[in-house]
Amino acid sequence: MNLSLALRLTTHTRLAFVGAGGKTTGMFQLARAWNGPVLVTATTHLATEQLKLADRHFVVTSPAEVRAADVGAGICLFTGPNGGDDRTRGVDDRTLAEIRAVADALKCPLLIEADGSRQRPLKAPAAHEPAIPAFVDTVVVVAGLSGLGQVLGADWVHRPERFAALAGMALGEVVTGAALVQVLTHAEGGMKNIPRGTRRVVLLNQAETVARQSQARGMVERLLDEFDGVGISSLETSVPVFAMHEKIAGVVLAGGASRRLGQAKQLLDWQGKPLVRHMAEVALEAGLSPVVVVTGAFGEAVAEAVRDLPVIVAQNPDWEGGQSTSVKVGLAALPREVGGAAVAFAPAARVKRRTPEMAGRATIPRFRPCSARRATV
Repeated sequence: MNLSLALRLTTHTRLAFVGAGGKTTGMFQLARAWNGPVLVTATTHLATEQLKLADRHFVVTSPAEVRAADVGAGICLFTGPNGGDDRTRGVDDRTLAEIRAVADALKCPLLIEADGSRQRPLKAPAAHEPAIPAFVDTVVVVAGLSGLGQVLGADWVHRPERFAALAGMALGEVVTGAALVQVLTHAEGGMKNIPRGTRRVVLLNQAETVARQSQARGMVERLLDEFDGVGISSLETSVPVFAMHEKIAGVVLAGGASRRLGQAKQLLDWQGKPLVRHMAEVALEAGLSPVVVVTGAFGEAVAEAVRDLPVIVAQNPDWEGGQSTSVKVGLAALPREVGGAAVAFAPAARVKRRTPEMAGRATIPRFRPCSARRATV
């Protein structure tokens, strides 16, 4: 899978990269995968040796200089001047706002590097970082798996003392996957300064070996408690993204009129509870999140049957138009960060939650996160 597909790059994308272990590589690789102009910038330092990754480089210190830039096709990089230490300075807020305005006018993606890591695979943010703009819609937190199994110190971790404090470790201990998860999900670690409502993605990079990929898979479930997506990648190989794990939602269709039966089929009793409630509970037990119950002909009664469950109830005003209209209503009710959806029918009796190994007819398997954004009926 290429990175632009994994991160859902569009003309409207305003994305910030933070973390360590490949974020600059990822940012430029993502930009290179786009067919058209891409604006790239940094709110922090950028190594001068990385400037060659852009097609055009503009040194800007004011909005006027941004407006004067001859932006064309390819990767257009905006930075501040060289700071004298082989690193460029980050752009200020006013200059960044103008870069965003240019991206809006060109209808092209804007990618932003928002912190530094001194080329270490792992890091913990300092008090002043990351400098993530409030307008971004996606934040990608990168972590390099080459740091796992290494001694916690400055050779492998940028700001190791801070990493140790967040992970509950001591300097000199071996960095484990559990420790990395602790830092990535910590409010002062990987979650720091991410604007509310922003799509949050972790990229577990440097997974070149089977062993590292296995380590990454073992971290996915816990990371998805806080992030909307978890990618396993090796950005400098021919297959940059091995897997993109995202949350899978459930859509329970309960909008029909049951004319042939003569009564609301979705409200029939099944083992002491309405069928629609049975199906909603099965979806929840299967790990689907969120679960949407689509109502129609018997809207109020169906909603009442699931009122105390942690589900979203969506009324289909066009339920007489057929099941496809209910599917559309259910999918429209899902938050944008959901990676896919499983669609079930409320009148499906004798359905139980089972594991994939036990799955047979009339079963819903235990759902694991996946990358496809699709509905299965």
